Amino acid sequence: MQAGWEETVRKPAEIRRYRSFDEDFAQAKDQDYKVPPDYKWIKTGLFDRILSALIYGAALVFSNVYCRLFLHVRFKNTKVLKKASGDGIMLYANHTQLIGDVFNPALACFPKRIYTVVSPANLSIPVIGKILPYLGALPIPDSLAEMKEFNSAIKTRISQKKCVVIYPEAHVWEYCTFIRPFSDTSFKYPVKNSCPVYCMTTTYQKRRWGRKPAVTAYIDGPFYPDESLPQKERASKLHDEVMEQMKKRSENSTYEYIRYEKEEDGAE
Repeated sequence: MQAGWEETVRKPAEIRRYRSFDEDFAQAKDQDYKVPPDYKWIKTGLFDRILSALIYGAALVFSNVYCRLFLHVRFKNTKVLKKASGDGIMLYANHTQLIGDVFNPALACFPKRIYTVVSPANLSIPVIGKILPYLGALPIPDSLAEMKEFNSAIKTRISQKKCVVIYPEAHVWEYCTFIRPFSDTSFKYPVKNSCPVYCMTTTYQKRRWGRKPAVTAYIDGPFYPDESLPQKERASKLHDEVMEQMKKRSENSTYEYIRYEKEEDGAE
């Protein structure tokens, strides 16, 4: 715990209680929404590609204003991304902003374009759900046939030297200052595609003015799959390295805007 923490976290704006780390504090319009059978993870039509480029460009302009001026985001250590500038990469991040998490990785990784693995429920959000596929959303499917297309889309984006973003915590816990446990399942992708891995850890600090905190996002890496290990162990090792680094960076949070407290069994 860093010096100054006691003074800054004593009165959070809100306290949220949880029983498990699988709880969802941000519900989409249709939480059970499924990926449509005709969904295309990679749009190849000329019109779709032009529209995607225009929407993505507009999103970058919007994100520069929203993230920097309203969320007060600063990025640290982005220079490490240059170590894999000629490669496709995977970026793992903690999930603590409803809107900011859509745009922050794009700003951090610019000029490399990002494609983000998302819950299908995000596609049910009015207006935004229609735009997300053009921003590079990769919704997780249910069927085996669709999963093959999904895996193929990740492989294609990596081969195109883009960035695939994953939020392994899965659920948005706004302004959460600690790293929630996550499995090593998603780390099979960098192992299968033999690509560098980075992590982005969003932390929170008290601002001089205003109640909402400033945001500092740290980029770390690259981490590489250990080719001397079997695939399952490679994924597990990558998971451990990324989680350990994110936990270290999360200690740079010095302000709790929303406090998350574990609810004991039997509590009402």
